[in-house]
Amino acid sequence: MRLLVSALERSANLHLSHLLPHIDAELLGIFDASLGDPLVDLQSLSVMGFVDALGKIPFFLRLKSQMVELAAQVDKVLLIDGSGFNLPLAKAVKKRYPDKEIFYYILPQAWAWRRGRIKKIERYVDHALSILPFESRFYSQGYDIRYVGHPLLDEITRFKSVPAPEGPVAFLPGSRRREIASLMPLFRRVRQKIDKEALLVVPSHFTDLSLYGDIGGFKVVYDTHEALLQSSFAFVCSGTATLESALIGTPLALVYKANPIDYHIAKLFAHIDKVGLANILMQEAGYEAIHPEFLQKEANAYNLLQAYHTYDPQKFLERSKKLRAYLQHGSAKKVAEAIDG
Repeated sequence: MRLLVSALERSANLHLSHLLPHIDAELLGIFDASLGDPLVDLQSLSVMGFVDALGKIPFFLRLKSQMVELAAQVDKVLLIDGSGFNLPLAKAVKKRYPDKEIFYYILPQAWAWRRGRIKKIERYVDHALSILPFESRFYSQGYDIRYVGHPLLDEITRFKSVPAPEGPVAFLPGSRRREIASLMPLFRRVRQKIDKEALLVVPSHFTDLSLYGDIGGFKVVYDTHEALLQSSFAFVCSGTATLESALIGTPLALVYKANPIDYHIAKLFAHIDKVGLANILMQEAGYEAIHPEFLQKEANAYNLLQAYHTYDPQKFLERSKKLRAYLQHGSAKKVAEAIDG
C-alpha cells in the first residue's frame, strides 16, 4: 500500500513512528527523514511568530499543491494533527479525488475551540480516528469517527505503582520561546523556596539554553518521561506534558501565562472550563479534577508553593490509575487496523 502522510510537527512524527511497525506501507509526503524519504525537510516548516508565518504562506500553498499532486499516486491519505495545514489539504484532495480515502488521526480539538471545523472534517475526511473517548459525541450520528486509544499510552513505557515523595521536583516551562521566557522567572522564585533537587526538563532537540536565563539552581535533563518518573512533583506549562505527568503518576500543577489580549480572546471562544487535558478527561469520566491549574495572575509563587506543600501523593496516584483506565490503551495498533481495513 502507498500512503500519503502529512505529519508536520515533531509530536505527529513521534506518533507516526509508533504506528509504522504495525502497518505495511510505502510513505510519501511530509514526515521526518528518519522515517523515509519525505517531500520536504521538516526543519523548513518551523514557524516562529506571526511575521514568520506570513512570510511562509506562499511556501505552504506550494506544498499543499505538491501534496495534492502526490495524492494521485497513493492508495490512501493519512493526516496527523496540524489542522491549520491538514484541513485545507483534506479539502483540496477530496475535491480533486472524491474517491480517495482520507484518514485523520489526532483530530483538531474542535469540541473546545472553533466547532465549525467539525463540519469541515465530516465533509472532507472519510475516517476520523479520535484519541479522546468522548470526542465522538460532538459529531453527526452516522459519521465514521472511532476512538482508537491514546498515543501517549504507546509512548510512555513506565508508570508509578507507588508514590515517590522523596524524589526531586521537575520544572517544565514548555517548548516555545514565549512560554519559556514567561515562566522561567516564576520557576526560579519557586525553586528558591524548595529544598530539593530541581530538574529543568528541556526538549531533546534544544541546543541553545540561553533563552532559559540563569539556570544555576537546576539540573538540566532532556528525557521528559524519565524526569517525571523520578520526580515527587512537577510544575508544568500547559500542554501535552501535563497529561504525560498525570498518566505517569507524578503530581503536578499546571501553570500558564499568556499575553492578556490573547487570553481574553481565547476565553471568548472556549467551550471548556478547564485547560489541562487530564482534568478535562477526568471530568468526562465522572471524576474530580486531578491537578490544580494556575493561569495568568493566579500563576504566582505563593499559589504554586501552596499546591506543592498540600498535595496528597496517594490520592493523586489513585486518580492517575483511573485516568489510564479511562483511556484504555495506546492507539498505534488500532490506527493501523483502521487504515488496513
